[in-house]
Amino acid sequence: MPIQADLRQVIYALSDALDLVGVDDIAHGKRVGVMAAECAKAMNWSQDEVLFIFDLGILHDIGVSSTAAHHHLTHQFEWTGSPAYTRFGHDLLKDFCPLARMALPILYHHTRWDVMVREGVSPQVAIPANLILLMDRVDALMAQHYTSGKILQQRDSTRHEITIRKGSYFSPRLVDAFLQISAHESFWLRMEPRALAGYMNDMAALGTPYAATPAELQQLAEIFARIVDAKSPFTFTHSRGVAQVAARLGQLLGLAPEQCEKLQIAGLLHDLGKLRVPDEILDKPAGLDQNERLLMNAHSFETKQILRNIDGFEDIQLWAGSHHEEPGGLGYPDGIDAAQLPIEARILRVADIFQAMVQDRPYRQGLSLEAAGLFMHELQKSGRIDAAVGQALQAHLPELLAAARLEDSATAEAA
Repeated sequence: MPIQADLRQVIYALSDALDLVGVDDIAHGKRVGVMAAECAKAMNWSQDEVLFIFDLGILHDIGVSSTAAHHHLTHQFEWTGSPAYTRFGHDLLKDFCPLARMALPILYHHTRWDVMVREGVSPQVAIPANLILLMDRVDALMAQHYTSGKILQQRDSTRHEITIRKGSYFSPRLVDAFLQISAHESFWLRMEPRALAGYMNDMAALGTPYAATPAELQQLAEIFARIVDAKSPFTFTHSRGVAQVAARLGQLLGLAPEQCEKLQIAGLLHDLGKLRVPDEILDKPAGLDQNERLLMNAHSFETKQILRNIDGFEDIQLWAGSHHEEPGGLGYPDGIDAAQLPIEARILRVADIFQAMVQDRPYRQGLSLEAAGLFMHELQKSGRIDAAVGQALQAHLPELLAAARLEDSATAEAA
């Protein structure tokens, strides 16, 4: 049966992955979305406009996967490096029809109001972009106070910082709306975790369900795979390569086309949890110490948590979140005997290992066809991967090497 899912529910769940980038602060996007929606209501925007600005708020940092970049964006009022990330976010969404309207506001959401006016940016783009910038800067000013229990005590200083930038950084109309709504305690108390969760549920219920097509789900999974892969030069194209190998192995092992489609999506999303792993751990060109390994190992659990909230993704969640489980229960995060897991989860484990070994990394060349075959054979011989999946891999090594490296088959045959 083809996968069936509500695109809005998928987007809301995957927005959790973007919030992981903050590492120590995992609700920035949600807070920006809530504040923007409340300001939009104060300006009597329509329900559709409120929903749009809320969704734009939770997705506005879709171009940011680096924890270092996130730190700059949330701790500096104006960071010179932001254009690269807004451009990447724009490029991710501009060709995805359900969210394409967000692309230009994301491109401009770190551009000052007076600059957009001078450059003639249309109000349809400039106003939502500037409202997101305004709420983004409010959250940056308040971020250090959320855990201190002193949100209300800091509101006046934050309101002052915004007021002195009225007409330069921010639209006067938007600043006036912010000052009106932020005079009330409820505006700030909505930023607390329990209130945020309730607000997210309310907005999800308010929106019209959108039955996503398989092609749309595939394209959205590709977008998030690009975000994960962009986090580190060491993992560039990894998710897409895993997805290609996994889907092809599924075909070779006789899985139904619908299962192979879901397996490809699981491959694209299997490393979502790595967005919470600090850059310096992912980029370390050497073995990890014990503490670093513990942080790294949490990523598959995080992937499970993100995907568990999507109706219709039950299989994808299980397979993606179990790609580090080993036969005999020696893997993580649950220590499940992989032999007890569905064949799709075992396929994904093999695809993940194989792609990582044959991919070029900044500190080493990927393994050759022969070396990769020998490496995977040793894993199979020692019982660390599923035998049937390992045999299918060995029987089609050139083709699967091409899939892992996102090459065509002819290139791999000649290698």
